[in-house]
Amino acid sequence: MTTIRTIPTEPIDGQKPGTSGLRKKTTVFQTHHYLENFIQSIWNGIGGVEGKTLVLGGDGRHFNSQAAQVVMRMAAASGAKKIIVGKRALLSTPAASNLIRKRGADGGIILSASHNPGGPNGDFGVKYNTGNGGPAAEGVTGKIFDATKEIAEFKVTESHDVGLRMLDTVTLGDMEIEIVDPVDDYADLMAQLFDFDAIRALFRSGFRMRFDAMHAVTGPYATRILQEILGAPPGTVINSIPLPDFGEGHPDPNPTWAKTLWDEMMRADGPDFGAASDGDGDRNMVVGRQCYVSPSDSLAVLAANATLVPGYRDGLKGVARSMPTSQAVDRVAEKLGIDCYETPTGWKFFGNLLDAGRATLCGEESFGTGSDHVREKDGLWAVLFWLNILAVKKGSVAELMEAHWAEYGRNYYSRHDYEAVDSDAANALMEHVRGQLAALPGQSFGPLTVTSADEFAYDDPVDGSRSEGQGLRVAFEGGGRLVLRLSGTGTEGATLRVYLEKVETDPAAFGLDPQEALADVIAAAENIAEIRSRTGRDAPDVIT
Repeated sequence: MTTIRTIPTEPIDGQKPGTSGLRKKTTVFQTHHYLENFIQSIWNGIGGVEGKTLVLGGDGRHFNSQAAQVVMRMAAASGAKKIIVGKRALLSTPAASNLIRKRGADGGIILSASHNPGGPNGDFGVKYNTGNGGPAAEGVTGKIFDATKEIAEFKVTESHDVGLRMLDTVTLGDMEIEIVDPVDDYADLMAQLFDFDAIRALFRSGFRMRFDAMHAVTGPYATRILQEILGAPPGTVINSIPLPDFGEGHPDPNPTWAKTLWDEMMRADGPDFGAASDGDGDRNMVVGRQCYVSPSDSLAVLAANATLVPGYRDGLKGVARSMPTSQAVDRVAEKLGIDCYETPTGWKFFGNLLDAGRATLCGEESFGTGSDHVREKDGLWAVLFWLNILAVKKGSVAELMEAHWAEYGRNYYSRHDYEAVDSDAANALMEHVRGQLAALPGQSFGPLTVTSADEFAYDDPVDGSRSEGQGLRVAFEGGGRLVLRLSGTGTEGATLRVYLEKVETDPAAFGLDPQEALADVIAAAENIAEIRSRTGRDAPDVIT
């Protein structure tokens, strides 16, 4: 006889989901009733889980296993019909999205703080994805947040931990638990989209690659697909074993945190192609030998070459990018004669466009790219897309980029992050810029003249919803831009993100260092926002 306990509780402040779930310090999630309150609030906010099938998995960070057990016990107590869970409670975020869609599940719980550090002193997160496989829309997360403020009790099944080390089907009370291989279904999907024979031939030709899984969840996926299925040599995938603290690293695939990979790729004798993915497998960095590819450029290249890949040979319905992402893909869309959508940051905004068949490819400057194959960004998918293009074109990454810029121009682009800034100071800086928006057009800063300035708001063309306060935009003559946002993915203070863009159409100027090419935009940003004096920082913490 299974015992279900109803435990009295009280609301806990601050359980508001951000752009991608609720993220806090791991120690916060481990405090009394914190996780239980939030899981019960998800159930309450979505109208209950009775009779529903849910997918469950996470990125393997510290507290992942314990949290998965809590979710299963609480789902069983609230009458869920079935949980499909990855072995060892592991599932990359795109693999979870695929499973929800493939199995027709009602939704899923993803345990991850994405690219944030893990370990006992790191971060943890819980995200609810809906039946389309994507992150819950703002209307749903709003109901979940409302539920956190009204919660009075939660239900949990009393039981021993469910063994998740073997593929099996077991029961917990009346709920079925199916333990699945986390990689199988995802690998099958990739084989449907990409020309695996062409990629195998590329590796057989002596093409050398390095993939840094950053001791995060993508390790098993990359090892299986790249090395075992596609025949890349052993050692192609490094840092391949998921660890609770990501090997004391920061699982964010950018030149700062994937420095070992970066240094290897920047050598004259480095591999032909390098890539990395993040904590939960939804982000990617792509780099050629001595040739960095910005995420904005990566999206544009994939769009321009999509018909070379089997899954996209019929062309693209449209493309979408987050507002701070460079306008490189806009130039491709214009040439292809397809729609290009500009959305707020957060993958949930792409979901409506993908579901409605308005967009096929989408991307964010924060190392996220994806398509209508799932409803999340997908790191390994982007890497396979690049490999498929390189297998067809048979040139280097640098040659591919040079040809792309020659055809479309180069959108020089960079993001400067100021992390853990005092929240009051960060908000005051934004207010200072906000107060100038009406007066900025027509003003000049060095050689740059402002053509427009506004606060970005988005009217969803599918459901008519409006999202305001999505970042401050300043546009310059010639297509350059300055964008300022406060990020919602950190767990301490505020992260000020400064996005800088300049369009260059002179081939003689395609080879500059981006920071050099953007010097005038950087100077204008300082003039307009007074970043140094208002943050107390002489330089950004991270430049990408």
